Amino acid sequence: MGLFDLCWNKKPEPMRSCGAVVLAAGSAQRMGFDKMTVMLDGIPVLIRAISAFERSPLINEIVVVTREDRLAEIADLCQQYQLKKVTAVVSGGKTRTESALAGVMAQKHDSALTAIHDGARPFVSQELIARAVERASIQYGAVPVIKSTDTLREVNDEGTLTGTLDRDRVVRVQTPQIFLTDLVKGALSDAVRRGMNFTDDAAAVERMGLAIKSVPGDEDNIKLTTPQDLVIAEEILRRRREAG
Repeated sequence: MGLFDLCWNKKPEPMRSCGAVVLAAGSAQRMGFDKMTVMLDGIPVLIRAISAFERSPLINEIVVVTREDRLAEIADLCQQYQLKKVTAVVSGGKTRTESALAGVMAQKHDSALTAIHDGARPFVSQELIARAVERASIQYGAVPVIKSTDTLREVNDEGTLTGTLDRDRVVRVQTPQIFLTDLVKGALSDAVRRGMNFTDDAAAVERMGLAIKSVPGDEDNIKLTTPQDLVIAEEILRRRREAG
């Protein structure tokens, strides 16, 4: 019996226990500077992301994955902001897949589910966390998505347009992506062993033969990738302040 069979034969239970892995080990090349400690309304980007899981009653622990040279700094930040659910701050790998696996393996609690979240997404809501945990509890995994509003075209290596994608069947993927812990641990381990890297954790899980369900994402749940994204982030904060 393989990993797929073991996970598929587990009886899903509503709102199972969930740990969180927050990834902050990237090089931030497109941003040009370290985005994780950029202040948004006086709070670092990474702390905003972690705090969302700290506040969620559905999350029982948080593991933060960062670069080796920033371990002490990030651990100190977590203490400074009194993030009591953070049980470990660990060093990531050379790829996202290696970093995700490092975080999953560092969990101290035996949680049925694991949420993997980008530390550069500081506006994840409690409602989105709850939607994803609920769906993953029933369907073995859940990925938040946003429908595309743009026309999407395919191009070849020379930059020539070659086709149009059906906009109604294309989505933008967000995090947190939540899976059965045993399933994602096995899927990431297998990917790392084979030298594979995925920008989307669900892709590693899908390789094991399991279809992952989507849940509605959140337009505010943006990933800070370029300096322009910081302008959008400030606008989100302004709108939220005005809304009270």
